[in-house]
Amino acid sequence: MSVHKIYFIRTINWIAFFLLFTCFTTGQTSPGLEESNYYRISPVAIPEGIVLEAGGLAFDETGKLGVCTRRGEVWVISNPGSENPTYNRYAHGLHEPLMMAYQDGSYFMTQRGELTKLSDVDEDGVADQYESIYIWDLNGNYHEYSYGPKFLPDGSMLVTLNLGWVGRGASESKWRGWMLQISAEGEMTPIATGMRSPAGFGLNAAGDIFYTENQGDWVGSGRMTHVEKGDFVGHPEGLKWSGEKGSTLQLKMEDIDDTKGVSLYDYQEIHPEVKPPSVWFPHTLMGISTSDLIVIPEGFGPFTDQLLVGDQGHSKIMRVYQEKVNGVYQGACFGFREGFASGVLRMAWGPDLKLYVGMTNRGWASTGQEPYGLERLEWTGRNPFEIKTINARSNGFLLTFTEPVDRASAANPESYSITDFTYLYHHLYGSPAIDQQERAIYKVEVDQEGLTATLHVEGLREGYIYEISGPGVRSKVDQPLIHPTAYFTLNQIPEGERIAAKEVDPHAVFETVDLKSDKRVTDMPGSWLNGPDQTIEIGTLPGMRYDTDQVVVKAGSKIKWIFNNPDDMMHNLLIVSPGAADVIGNAALQLGLKGQEMGYIPLRDEILFHTNLLGPNSSDIIYFTAPEEPGEYMFVCTFPGHATTMRGVLVVEPKT
Repeated sequence: MSVHKIYFIRTINWIAFFLLFTCFTTGQTSPGLEESNYYRISPVAIPEGIVLEAGGLAFDETGKLGVCTRRGEVWVISNPGSENPTYNRYAHGLHEPLMMAYQDGSYFMTQRGELTKLSDVDEDGVADQYESIYIWDLNGNYHEYSYGPKFLPDGSMLVTLNLGWVGRGASESKWRGWMLQISAEGEMTPIATGMRSPAGFGLNAAGDIFYTENQGDWVGSGRMTHVEKGDFVGHPEGLKWSGEKGSTLQLKMEDIDDTKGVSLYDYQEIHPEVKPPSVWFPHTLMGISTSDLIVIPEGFGPFTDQLLVGDQGHSKIMRVYQEKVNGVYQGACFGFREGFASGVLRMAWGPDLKLYVGMTNRGWASTGQEPYGLERLEWTGRNPFEIKTINARSNGFLLTFTEPVDRASAANPESYSITDFTYLYHHLYGSPAIDQQERAIYKVEVDQEGLTATLHVEGLREGYIYEISGPGVRSKVDQPLIHPTAYFTLNQIPEGERIAAKEVDPHAVFETVDLKSDKRVTDMPGSWLNGPDQTIEIGTLPGMRYDTDQVVVKAGSKIKWIFNNPDDMMHNLLIVSPGAADVIGNAALQLGLKGQEMGYIPLRDEILFHTNLLGPNSSDIIYFTAPEEPGEYMFVCTFPGHATTMRGVLVVEPKT
């Protein structure tokens, strides 16, 4: 069992920042137009007056698209692939349905407190029968979302119940944090627990159940887990109900101890009921709030039977390839398509083989700025040059490409880089990437067709996430990979010869960084004999916002700036030159794995002043002299994914 000692790096000066930054390249291509050459996004028209905050999508047998909304309505859209689709309100008065399914002429969906079946008995296009199939407890906490159903082959349904939030994830109503199986007759069987925010779940191409999870307390980063009866997937709150009749677990809340200093993978050695993820989605590097998952059908490019996984906060869709080794799932996540208009929550395949994407960002801010939307994703027919699959080998990884490679570039070990890391399993919100180590690639073997490359890698470690990047690989027609970086979760190393690890410091771990620079002065200057001219106090609000969007100061005045973060996410605050917020936000995105230890503060002259990167329920105080030049200066959070919405204006007025 690996034990990760936590070392606190108390100061990183600006010179160290420069060295870290200049030595690091993320390898992640800014997708933009490149992605659109292969997968095109187009809007589905929404009539004025309809607020389509999509909670769930489901097609019927005629090709009509049902959409349930967070405002409690169900709309049925005829000809959703046309320029002028027709909308009919099928139902209303529901309590925030967040997923739906269609079967045998009826729609099924979860409301906050029940699984509901809606039927149009008189066939007038409006539901006239609302049937409660199963009811669960509800205490009114805003975070007690409910999701489902997904139908199983036997006709039963799966639902998942979100934990409440009371400054931490809390199961204050029975079965919160569980996946439940419910028969058509309303018989309920608990399946598994340990879930915090299980917004996405479903079956893969082999018929196995997976669910996606968002970063939070006890959850170091977004992840996807194979779920079987009796599994405990990490968050202990649901174990409050493990003693109830029908429970599939005997594990208790008090059995979970986060003082061990281990990862969730290692914790299964303490309790075998623990099921570690099959795929991690590194926070901010791949997304920040995983949502729906769906199988790719044949005819949608070269990725048949792989999974697409949405991300609400980053308004994007990722791709997942998995393998089974020793009966255990593991695999890689890749970038796929960014640029959706709002937060991606639900996905459904239309009969036209287009992916329909339902979106919302109310209360859950997203990089896509529209409050809601419905869009189509269409394959253009062009074959993208991508890493199609990654498979583990006893001494490295086998990469398969969608197009033949240029053999010289693909066989060169310098065309690749590999770094592994993991996350702490603890009750705190999220985790930094810990125990991060670069891996040497000793040789690369390319097959005769140029479609595979075997990377021989030293020191593979089970239970770690591998950033595998190939920025130097070119196709036979001299094209770079569209998404050169993938993240492979290695749960099982196949049998065979292994390459020993090089000597490394096993305790080179970052947890907390106290950023020191001339742009973050935390002690009041001694020359301020009368103290600051003005004290400003700013906090944060849920949904990636500051609680103040404008501050007014005098040019050249002495400022004491207090930044409080009562939110459950990490935030910082940078004051930047006029018009520079977008540039700085994009530069922070490129910091990749080094971003955490740099506080997501890029080395840019446009940054005038900054705070520390703050975890939940922490604060920082900085001192600075306001710019002499009057104007509107932005303050912005550069934690990845936040910069587009978390902003304010520092108005510098002329001296009087």
